[in-house]
Amino acid sequence: MKKNADLNQEATLDGNEAAASVAYRFAETIAIYPITPSSTMAELADEWSSKNKPNLWGTVPALTEMQSEGGAAGAIHGMLQTGAMSTTFTASQGLLLMIPNMYKIAGELTPFCMHVSARTLATHALSIFGDHSDVMACRQIGFAMLCSGSVQEAHDFAAVSQTTTLKARIPFLHFFDGFRTSHEVAKISMLSDESLLAMTDNQCIEAFRTLALTPDNPMIRGTAQNPDVFFQAREACNSFYSQVPDLVQKSFDHLAELTGRKYKLFDYVGHPEADRVIIIMGSGSETTHETVNWCLEQGQKVGVLKVRLYRPFSAKHFLAALPPSVKKIAVLDRTKEPGALGEPLYQDVVTALFEANSQTFKPTVVGGRYGLSSKEFTPSMVKGIFDELAKSAPKNHFTIGINDDVTHTSLDYDPEFDIEPKSVTRCVFFGLGADGTVGANKNSIKIIGEETKNFAQGYFVYDSKKSGAITISHLRFGPKPIQSSYLVKKANFVACHQWDFLDKFDVLECAAQGSVLLLNSSFAKEKLWDQLSKQTQTQILEKKLHVYAIDAYKVARETSMGGRINTIMQTCFFAISGVLPREEAIGHIKTAIKKTYSKKRQRDGGEKFQSRRPYPASSL
Repeated sequence: MKKNADLNQEATLDGNEAAASVAYRFAETIAIYPITPSSTMAELADEWSSKNKPNLWGTVPALTEMQSEGGAAGAIHGMLQTGAMSTTFTASQGLLLMIPNMYKIAGELTPFCMHVSARTLATHALSIFGDHSDVMACRQIGFAMLCSGSVQEAHDFAAVSQTTTLKARIPFLHFFDGFRTSHEVAKISMLSDESLLAMTDNQCIEAFRTLALTPDNPMIRGTAQNPDVFFQAREACNSFYSQVPDLVQKSFDHLAELTGRKYKLFDYVGHPEADRVIIIMGSGSETTHETVNWCLEQGQKVGVLKVRLYRPFSAKHFLAALPPSVKKIAVLDRTKEPGALGEPLYQDVVTALFEANSQTFKPTVVGGRYGLSSKEFTPSMVKGIFDELAKSAPKNHFTIGINDDVTHTSLDYDPEFDIEPKSVTRCVFFGLGADGTVGANKNSIKIIGEETKNFAQGYFVYDSKKSGAITISHLRFGPKPIQSSYLVKKANFVACHQWDFLDKFDVLECAAQGSVLLLNSSFAKEKLWDQLSKQTQTQILEKKLHVYAIDAYKVARETSMGGRINTIMQTCFFAISGVLPREEAIGHIKTAIKKTYSKKRQRDGGEKFQSRRPYPASSL
């Protein structure tokens, strides 16, 4: 089959937009209720619908905002019963409110795909950040569950989920890590309409439409059943689920024919005769992949098995992907299930190995928890796990990334361990919530990704208070795809957009030796050094930093920009970094400013501008 790669354009966007761009084009009806961190998917779908952007078949999806996530799920269920291709987006408690309707959608074998930016469930405390506790609460519903580990995968797997559900008649829950993937900005290859249509089986769409409830073709659905038939009817779905793994792999293979990007249900990366393997899914698999590559260069026999299709869990494909040489396995779960013998993925792996009933292949398996509530997961932690597996009796049910001084589950690791290649430029920007720093940096990473040959990545850390609190932007760019799904630890460029941050935070902790420091300072050049604290002066001298300063607030006042210093500091970054010629960079910045602020100007100028519907504050 001829590749459509020439039709697929590169773009720099975040995981939410990557998934939503596919979901919207496959949808005829959409029901939404925004919840952090999935809100962007709903908001983009609403924006596109209000602007009459067509789907793959030239019609504009009808979008409805409900008053709760439960309402959105009920509306979706009703839309599906009419034979309309539908979708929705959610996370966390919002996903749990959809569960009753999800059971019905799955039980009725209805083709459907929803997209979830996986987020922590509120337990002892609320957290808006990401882990897998919400999607793991859905594993017995009957939805197929496909997990993306990067922005590119969020885009590709959205297409695989949408096309496979039509063939399998099993609904799909496509998920990726909240904030880490949903809000990470990266350069990807976008699937064109032609590619998506090529992956779609029109006969399956017509078959789905014949299931619609209509007086022209009466049928019964949603009955009540007694013990004489319920059990038998419940088992009747088995054959539908047994075919899902092969159908997903066929969709992966079709995607590879069109784009060259190859995926498997379980992707193994590492030494062909590895003795130690980590099994993981989500964004952590990218960090593990990066670390495995480093370990291989050191001569270690290690590997990582990335789980793509979590439900139905195919033991056949899982066992085929594991190298037969493996002696010890660490299974990592990004959730905690109190009272269980082990976390979900760990139990699935142990069950698959036990049921294989092999007399020769009996590796030691241990389970561990990582990354709850977006806790950092770094190469140093991956190395710590491999070091633990090298022991004669590795600890089971461990934690990594915290110091558990109560029940002593945590593993030791070297926090100074760093494997990022020198070819990658790393930047950290400290700003104030609502001062425009994050917006400017999103524009910067898009400029670098789209106007140079570099691959680019941007990730933005917010305090949960958001506006008025500190924001830290982490930018990377380099000649190769970036798999570093963690915060920058050793930056080549550090910018502090608020002077008082130097006294409140250890801004220079992340500065690498010989890196650049850009300060927003109201002090004259000859007085600036004396205004720095002794600690900051010592760090600058010890790390041999190159210091630049500008009075951005003065420039903003003189140019009638008020307190908006973001574009001024952005211009300084491009001028110092040299990633683009200065005048070219300024031209791109001006274009980005027009795009960013054009709507605001229309509103402030009294011109007609009105959202299709007012949004409530996103649920927490």
